Amino acid sequence: MSNQKPRQPLSFPAVLESLKAAGEDTRLRLIAVLGEAELTVSDLTEILGQSQPRISRHLKLLAEAGLVERHREASWIFYRRAADGAGGRIGTALLDLLDRDDPVLVGDRARLVAVRAARAAAAQAYFAAHAREWDEIRRLHVPEAAVEAAVRQVLGAAPIQSLLDLGTGTGRMLEVFAPDIERGMGIDLSPDMLGVARTNLERAGIRHCLLRQSDIYAVPAPRDSFDAVIVHQVLHYLDDGGRALKEAARVLRPGGRLLVVDFAPHGLEFLRDAHAHRHLGFPRETVEGWLADAGLDLVTFRTLAPDGKAGDGLTVSLWLARDPRVLMAGADLADREIA
Repeated sequence: MSNQKPRQPLSFPAVLESLKAAGEDTRLRLIAVLGEAELTVSDLTEILGQSQPRISRHLKLLAEAGLVERHREASWIFYRRAADGAGGRIGTALLDLLDRDDPVLVGDRARLVAVRAARAAAAQAYFAAHAREWDEIRRLHVPEAAVEAAVRQVLGAAPIQSLLDLGTGTGRMLEVFAPDIERGMGIDLSPDMLGVARTNLERAGIRHCLLRQSDIYAVPAPRDSFDAVIVHQVLHYLDDGGRALKEAARVLRPGGRLLVVDFAPHGLEFLRDAHAHRHLGFPRETVEGWLADAGLDLVTFRTLAPDGKAGDGLTVSLWLARDPRVLMAGADLADREIA
């Protein structure tokens, strides 16, 4: 039996305003292509072959009608088709009516492929420039596949409706869990890393996960937004890990799970200068103290040592904690926005 509430009918003015905004050929094309990917004005001028002022004007009208959403990353602004609200419902209905094989839409999608290819090339160039640094660290601890398997095992089989990946980096955690979640969000402060993550998610065909540029201490989501939060190899870069975990706890729903993955204490001083690590790993009790201060209960702790030998290289630690609040029956938390 479904727990979803029946959708309420839309008001006459809401439907009328949305249809008026969508009822123009350029704007309908924008709704269609923004249903495929998050794009900038520059991307859209290439795809639609129109001037930047014209595209910007149409986007403004669509945003005012709630048919598209926008968010800023540094000096760039990304647009996507609205997923929620009256505009989201009407946009979905309009796209369902459109013939995907229409020559205009086929042409737009072909140019979108070219834009994505250019974006992927830029992301690959950035990744290649830093690959040596990342590979140097990877060689010091257990293989990534083993860490990812442990992450899945520790987080458990309980369903995840919404997932937040704090300090998403390349977006790998979103890729790992994408088949098992309804929606996800990855945040990172680096526009370059978000470019890599966006390319990876697009290549994997993942459309139900958002990427946002944000400070880890100020997550752009309301309280009680996520079933699970992952903080994967992030705390050792931060000045205040406890503060970051308190912010992660803020956006956890009652009964939600927080997974922290980081290094155990080590003596590899070169990681401070060469890789900007502010901390050389964390004792178990330090992170558990932060979790307790954030109001969370520890569920489990485990470690992964390279070649099974602690002290040789980097040992990876995993902490799983849970929000102790009980989700009240009938609480309507599933409809909260995370964008």
